[in-house]
Amino acid sequence: MTAPTDDRLGFAPESDAPLSYMARTRDYYLAIGYDTPYRWAHYTSAPFHPLRKPLAQSRVTVVTTAAPFDPAKGDQGPGAPYNGGAKFYSVYDGDTSAQHDLRISHIAYDRAHTSAEDSGTWFPLPQLIRLAGEGRIGAVGPRFFGAPTNRSQRVTIETDAPEILARCRTDEIDAVVLVPNCPVCHQTVSLVARHLEANGIATVVMGCAKDIVEHAAAPRFLFSDFPLGNSAGKPHDAASQAFTLELALRILESSPAARTTVQSPLQWSDDHGWKRDYSNPAMLAPEELARRRAEFDAQKAIARQVRGKQV
Repeated sequence: MTAPTDDRLGFAPESDAPLSYMARTRDYYLAIGYDTPYRWAHYTSAPFHPLRKPLAQSRVTVVTTAAPFDPAKGDQGPGAPYNGGAKFYSVYDGDTSAQHDLRISHIAYDRAHTSAEDSGTWFPLPQLIRLAGEGRIGAVGPRFFGAPTNRSQRVTIETDAPEILARCRTDEIDAVVLVPNCPVCHQTVSLVARHLEANGIATVVMGCAKDIVEHAAAPRFLFSDFPLGNSAGKPHDAASQAFTLELALRILESSPAARTTVQSPLQWSDDHGWKRDYSNPAMLAPEELARRRAEFDAQKAIARQVRGKQV
């Protein structure tokens, strides 16, 4: 219920505040039986590297946590249930001159309030190519890069981030737009952004989990208060997607210092119920919590096996 004072003073409802994904994730994993809280990456300062040249002369690329579609890996279509089998565990790249079918079924986006029908909400490469054609940026790099959604900060920092940096250097990249989807994705790309920035490449994270990105002290961050899976704009709304990318580029150009956060003025809807629903153990039956625990254990085992083969 809205307090009379709120109505009189014009306050927004409390549900309008950004969702605390770290707290929600902690409660969720406690509910499924993990009693050791996950320790999120936390820094109080960040590296910062201004653009070396005007954006209209810069080569820009995208880092994504979406996965290339593989029909052999089960259902990855719109609204597909969580599909851990579609995960990838090593950095990959793709030719930016070709079309790509990237999916997010392998990560914990908001399946209740968005359907993952429009890849423009998580993969802004077509928008970036359009801006290159208009002269807003100098060029799109020859490759985009996929960053594995890794719960191990050590692996992200010591393996994945240096690999992405090496490929960016090979392609002479000046700036990178990083687009996460799930809670851990937001941590992953923040750590990658920090590594790129510390080594001379300007970055901006476009994301929806404000607390996680700011906890990790990403150098530049565009926050959209949307359900996870929509970091690049609203689905089936080209104007929203174009506006979101343009705002991210302006942050690249104008951020005065590290740890700059800008909130998009776009609103998902007047109903903030999605913040109540996402991974909320109070909304899940005991049987569903048990099923999710078994699924998570199975995926952890697969990840250990894959990493063991890579060592």
